[in-house]
Amino acid sequence: MRMIYRAVFHTNSHDLSVFSRGLSNVVNLLKAICGEHYDLVLLFNGPGVKLLYRQDCGDHTEVIQTLQQARVSFKVCQNSLNMFGLTAEELVAGCEIVPAGIVALIELQHNGYAYIKP
Repeated sequence: MRMIYRAVFHTNSHDLSVFSRGLSNVVNLLKAICGEHYDLVLLFNGPGVKLLYRQDCGDHTEVIQTLQQARVSFKVCQNSLNMFGLTAEELVAGCEIVPAGIVALIELQHNGYAYIKP
């Protein structure tokens, strides 16, 4: 029976260095588990949702798109978007909006996803 690598990378601060590190963590993980089964999620809530604002993503857009093409999910908290006056349309394409990031985080961990905080 093959292992399925399940992990959630949690970002809840508007810190570009943390964001870059988180993206690098996922890229490096994918290289390390090449050919293995995986289900990886980057979850953004709190001020972290602003990192996916299309206008500010710039240098990270290409990496985000590459990860999305590799079936890595980008989940964004609707409550946080509301708090910062952002809409889903203002985010990088391909993000999945979840009603409450904290609930999604709990559900992922309950379902066996490793919690990683870059």
